[in-house]
Amino acid sequence: MSIRGWSSAGLFLVAVTAAGRLNVPAPPLPEARSENHVVALTLHAAVNAEGKDSFAYNGKNIAPVIRVFPGDSLKIDYENDLPVHSAESCAISPCKNMTNLHFHGLEVSPQSPQDNVIDMMAMPGDTLHYLVKIPIDHPPGLFWYHTHPHGESHRQALDGMSGAIVIEGMERYVPEVHNLQEQILVVRGESIEHSADGAGLLRRVDAGPSSCGSEHEATERVFTVNGEIRPTIGIIPGERQFWRVVNASADQYLDLQVDKQKLEIVALDGMPLAYHEPKHPTKVVGHALIPPAGRLEAIVTGPDAGAHAALRTLCVDTGSAGDPNPAMVLADLRAGTSAPAAPLRRNRKLAPPEYKSIDVGEYENSQPDFTVVFTEDKNGFYINGQKYEPNAAPMTHARVGTYQHWRILNSSAELHPMHIHQTHFLVFAEDGKPVENPVWLDTVNVPVGGTVDVVMDFTNPVIKGMSLFHCHLLNHEDKGMMAKILFE
Repeated sequence: MSIRGWSSAGLFLVAVTAAGRLNVPAPPLPEARSENHVVALTLHAAVNAEGKDSFAYNGKNIAPVIRVFPGDSLKIDYENDLPVHSAESCAISPCKNMTNLHFHGLEVSPQSPQDNVIDMMAMPGDTLHYLVKIPIDHPPGLFWYHTHPHGESHRQALDGMSGAIVIEGMERYVPEVHNLQEQILVVRGESIEHSADGAGLLRRVDAGPSSCGSEHEATERVFTVNGEIRPTIGIIPGERQFWRVVNASADQYLDLQVDKQKLEIVALDGMPLAYHEPKHPTKVVGHALIPPAGRLEAIVTGPDAGAHAALRTLCVDTGSAGDPNPAMVLADLRAGTSAPAAPLRRNRKLAPPEYKSIDVGEYENSQPDFTVVFTEDKNGFYINGQKYEPNAAPMTHARVGTYQHWRILNSSAELHPMHIHQTHFLVFAEDGKPVENPVWLDTVNVPVGGTVDVVMDFTNPVIKGMSLFHCHLLNHEDKGMMAKILFE
């Protein structure tokens, strides 16, 4: 998540043709919900009708939204039905069609059978059995799940093997959202390389020039919203809706803007703003930069009737070595019709909200406990001069129950989003200068040639074990920009 801007969006979609004709509305995403404090489901890795790797759930190639309460357990049988020999290409060839699941942003154990992406791996024909225990004091918000096999993560994410997770209870921090129409939006990147009409797809989304800075390559992707290219979002003029958006793309940035409206930010990366700043539960912005893997939850007000408005991403300059992230329309807002009603949400009495704060001042004047340096060359991508090796020792250790000051340095010519598993961190400085409004994230954008300083929160006892941190441009992670950390 960038510390310079923030974002938003919606669901219940209608696809639009290049000529503007409406197709049949897309149905809401299926949901897997808690029964007797357990969310139980079977998820398959399979090849869909387009020949791409896909999640399959209840007989359809679509990823469900998983809704879970603090204190519940998430029980998933994950069956790898992919063929032994893949027809696709991977960052590390040949593709083995191995797969697993990462529960991105959840503050849960990295040990089996929970969020262990190092040792839990399913080859074709194998089944993994996950039992993830959500702590009773887990913050509410939007999280997500995606595959995480080193060397094949980028291909599987680009194919769309991802889905949203909602930890219930946001109304404890922002009571208004309880009565608002909720929309969950999963934004993914879709390659136009093999499209019969790639130029037509770019015109359809009103894509701008491929470069808004020093990038040199042609545009390779358009965005989809819950699987649709440029759908419409129904919202009545003046209506307030609660939008929850995840950037589930493999390697693309979003700088989201709703025409003619501000975004009233409620949470970032699954962390309510009020959790650490109870006197400032929301923040109003004009647009929001969301790196790959970032999430944002916001209240959005419907624009005036008759005013054409769109949800769009602005162009993002990713640096001279970066990939193009041009401006384009993600969805059109349709005035006069509200979104269809979402399935009835189950209420459960939850504990009063908890709040947690730290004194940033003691870290602003301290030297880092650990420094992460991102570099790259023609042979790969590195953290502190090392490529990731599955059998490598941890690059660093952290004592559970403590905080650490980390500095992330980007010594390359392109942006890198840094993500750490199991925990959140407070972003308090960029390029050595204090951030005006520090925010808690699990994925932070690191500017070209710049630094970001954060306070890592390692105080949660459930995170004990071997974990990972890495660049969330998954092609970079696959090619080496990842390292282990041991929570002990």
